[in-house]
This record gives sequence, C-alpha cells and structure tokens, in this order.
Amino acid sequence: MKALVTRLDNFGDVLLAGPAVRAVAARADTVTLLCGPHGAPAARLLPGVDEVLVWDAPWAGFQPPEVRREEIDALVAAVAATDADTALVLTSFHQSPLPAALLLRLAGVRRIAADSEDYPGSLLDVRHHRAPHAHEAEAALDLAEAAGFPRVDDGRLRVLPPPPVDELTGPAGYVVVHPGASVPARAWSPERCAQAVRELAAAGRRVVVTGGARERDLTAYVAGDRGLDLGGRTDAAELAGVLAGAACAVTGNTGPAHLAAAVGTPVVSLFAPVVPAERWRPYGVPYVLLGDQRAPCAGTRARQCPVPGHPCLDDVTALDVVAAVDKLVEVA
Repeated sequence: MKALVTRLDNFGDVLLAGPAVRAVAARADTVTLLCGPHGAPAARLLPGVDEVLVWDAPWAGFQPPEVRREEIDALVAAVAATDADTALVLTSFHQSPLPAALLLRLAGVRRIAADSEDYPGSLLDVRHHRAPHAHEAEAALDLAEAAGFPRVDDGRLRVLPPPPVDELTGPAGYVVVHPGASVPARAWSPERCAQAVRELAAAGRRVVVTGGARERDLTAYVAGDRGLDLGGRTDAAELAGVLAGAACAVTGNTGPAHLAAAVGTPVVSLFAPVVPAERWRPYGVPYVLLGDQRAPCAGTRARQCPVPGHPCLDDVTALDVVAAVDKLVEVA
C-alpha cells in the first residue's frame, strides 16, 4: 500500500501530524507527505516520511497565492505520480478538507479519509468527526485510526535524531528563549523577552536565544549581553538539536514550542488565547501555560492583537517566567 498524508499549514502543524504519520507508516509500504512551503522543513524531520511534496495551496497560509490552473494541474500530476492508494487529509479544527480531497480524487487516489463537518459528497470514503476538544495531535491520531491506521507507540511528537550542536551552544542544560512568532498576536513583547533573559541570567541560568534569519534584530535585542544569540544561525534540524540540549524552552504558541516537545524538552508556553490552548498547547512534555486564557481576544484567531496593550501576554512578567522555568527544571 502506498499512502499520502496531507497537511498544508505551518511548521508546527506538520510536527503535530507526526504521530499520525508514524501510524500510517507502520502499515504502508511508502508514505508521501504533501505540505506547504512553511511546513516542508518540519516534514523532512518526521520519522516515517519517504517523500515530501511541497505545494502552496491557495486556501492555506497567511498570504495564499492566486489560483492558477497550471499549478493545480502540476500538483495533480505530482500526486498521481506517487501512485498513492489511500490518503489522510489532516486539517485544523476550523478548516475544510474538501478542496484538498477534490484534488487528490482528480489525481486518482482511491480512498480518502478526513475530518469533515461539511457534506463531502463523493470526495471522502471515510468521513470522520473529531472529538470536540481534542488536541490537534490527538485528532490526527483519531482520524488515522478511523482510516485503519491504529497508533503504534505512545503517540508523542518525534523528529529524526538532530545533529550535534555543541559548537554553537556549549554544554547542554541551558534555557532557550524563542521570542518570535509567525503571528504577532501570539508573541510576547521584545521588552518582556529581554527582561526574561536578564532575570534568567541573574538566577544563574545560561540562556540561548533562537530565531530565524529575518529575526536577527529581534534576537540580538533580546539576548543583549546576557544571552547567546543564535538568531539566523540554525536550520530546522540544528534548531531541534539546540532545543534537545536545553533544560527548558520559553516560547509562544509557535513552531519551536512543538519542536521542543518533539525532542522531549519541557516548555514554558506564553500562550495567547486567540486559539484554544486545549488544542495547541505543548503536547506530551511537561509544560507551564502562562497568559490570560480568558482575555477578550480568546477564540478570535486574530493575527494582530485586538486588545490595546496585549494584556493576555504582556501582563506576564519576567519573574513569572523565571518561576516557571524553575518549576519545570525541577520536574525534569
């Protein structure tokens, strides 16, 4: 059997699909993962994935491309070339799987499974309804089981073994602070992040600050003269290695929170309630959730904070973070 799993969202979303991918891989001869460009680096870290197809879907992402017939035709041809017998279309709780299912059907995939509240017509062979409050990783596992791929392990997030990063970080046991987020409403303020680095250093913690190539100014500011600035210096696999060597990670609801969980590192989660924590919190590792989950922005899925002053997160202090780190490091 040749299987295809589709998850067309961001880096963290693809990591959350990992347990379901492993369930599929346990029964399939090959697994192709179809993902978006932001999710591709995560897809290449997942155990069980044999091939990665990358496509920027016009219904996904923050800046979706225009619909172009030639790109649709190219995708259908690429999926047909995988000769997949069966497919899982993984989506977030608020998304429809039907556009992707239609394209997979056009590509000749004979059996397609997805969570769908909308009537699917002939697009789905397995129409599953997710549990109302399921975490995204659990929802994907539940769908895989409904499609005939029961879980084969503890269901935690995992990635392939990361490369050694001692030359970047020094000895293990530091605290990672990751100040950036793909959605501004989910980010703690740079000022608060910089205060946290100073307070963690004053408490005797070594601090490593991480971020992407476009976040170098942010990570330099947050690290100051008390943290090690690795902004723009790691790819996805190296970032996994940095997080694996950490005693704890401090980050918002963004991809590195899930990458930390995938390498078994506890997480201090600065979680803006624009999406529900029950579905997106760090999964399978010890964590402390900080941020007012009953703030007026709760459940809005806002990308820019709709409340002046960003109180859901900026009422969290640097000392709150230090206390949370102390709690998690003691537990670990």
